[in-house]
Amino acid sequence: MNTPNDTPIKTPCVQVCFVDPKVGLCVGCFRNMEELARWTKYSDAERDAVTNALPAREKAYRNSKST
Repeated sequence: MNTPNDTPIKTPCVQVCFVDPKVGLCVGCFRNMEELARWTKYSDAERDAVTNALPAREKAYRNSKST
């Protein structure tokens, strides 16, 4: 029987874990240090909100590196 605790937590992790110290973001998933540390404590809604923000963070990060 499955319980809520048996359900895997969705994660944007791509197993490329390197935090750019200048911006404080993981350049694999684009979460910040607080989000990485608290991910398992977040509600589904909190995780969804962060996940939805990641494409814009990635774009901004890549744009800042190309200039």
